[in-house]
Amino acid sequence: MLQTFFSTIYHVFLPISLPVIGGMLLRRYRGLDTKAISTLSLYVLSPALIFDTLTKAQLSFDDVYKTVAFSVLNLLLLWGIASILGRVLKLPPAERAGLTMVSTFTNSVNYGLPLVLLAFGQLGLEKASVYVIGQIFIVNTIGVYFAARSHFSVRQAMKSILTLPSIYAAALAVIVRSLHMGIPEGLDKGIMMLSTAYAPVVLTVLGAQMVNSRSAAWKPGLQKALWTGISIRLLLSPLLALLVLAILHIDGTLFSVLFILASMPAAVNAFMLAEQFDASPQFVARCILWTTLASFLVLPFVIALIQ
Repeated sequence: MLQTFFSTIYHVFLPISLPVIGGMLLRRYRGLDTKAISTLSLYVLSPALIFDTLTKAQLSFDDVYKTVAFSVLNLLLLWGIASILGRVLKLPPAERAGLTMVSTFTNSVNYGLPLVLLAFGQLGLEKASVYVIGQIFIVNTIGVYFAARSHFSVRQAMKSILTLPSIYAAALAVIVRSLHMGIPEGLDKGIMMLSTAYAPVVLTVLGAQMVNSRSAAWKPGLQKALWTGISIRLLLSPLLALLVLAILHIDGTLFSVLFILASMPAAVNAFMLAEQFDASPQFVARCILWTTLASFLVLPFVIALIQ
């Protein structure tokens, strides 16, 4: 188990830490403004990632069916729990939106994929791609609704979803794949370049926001929202994932992959949306920070137990 732990630290967390540290240094010494970079990620890099992933992933119908069922049921349960706790704690609308996002969305792309590849090899990575594609799509559709709903009406929030290019990138990818259309080499290279830029850009933003979250003044009573978000993401989410996996009779490698991905820390994308739609970005950033730091110790041992 200790060997797996130290191997994960070296092969996964060391590479991930470099853009995060870069973002922290840029914010600390150059005053990096993350708002514009968040917009770049949301409107340019994310659509490219969705299109590139959807058009190239090797998909199995059985894996797709089980993974989609797991994603939807798990999302609904976490959404319901976060909504109930947000009302019980009497959190303001912005903090309730932030709590919903950190509870329901995991860092399955930037953090989950390399972790799954290390633990389960290429087979695990292929199975993980189905979940990750779904998460990318959900975060850029339902996630936008969660964030925008904190300030807008239902109609305005739904309109915000339709203004994002990610949903159209996904639709275009499905059409291209269904019709077996080839993508011109030059265009494909450009899309791949944008797609590849997604992970380091969002991790750099996360590093910059970590600096902000340490020094930002908090609203009175917001500490309870932080502990609630951390508890849901680190403790309740894995237990709910096990329940859903048992209900759907998922086993084997797919079980291990989905359990690990559902147990990931809060998604970096949640901060992007929170900052874009003013859904308590400081609270969201701190949840991402602390759940990520805690996961460095928890996840390697979880992987060792289920292997």
